[in-house]
Amino acid sequence: MILNGKSQVKDVYDAVADPTRRKLLQMLADVEELPLHEMTVHFEMGRTAVSKHLAILKDADLVIARRVGRETRYRLNATPLKQIQDWVSFYEGFWKERIVKLNLLLEEKK
Repeated sequence: MILNGKSQVKDVYDAVADPTRRKLLQMLADVEELPLHEMTVHFEMGRTAVSKHLAILKDADLVIARRVGRETRYRLNATPLKQIQDWVSFYEGFWKERIVKLNLLLEEKK
């Protein structure tokens, strides 16, 4: 993807920040693969806009595209989502620890 004249590969966090792209990922999680025209009917935007969203997901390695004749079929590559899961898991532990400490403090105050 070219932004401001510089090549930039989108990271997973940028790619999933948009609700349209999250919906595309969810759609692809439910099937083996889908062609662009089958995904486009689920959005109030044109084929070109959906294609641009898919390009961002592809740049983040979240989707894999394969040509079949004249159409492109997309499938989910969920492996990069592990980065997000790991990040969220860290903060889940962080908050659990804080809650335990808060409960201890509250028990001491009784």
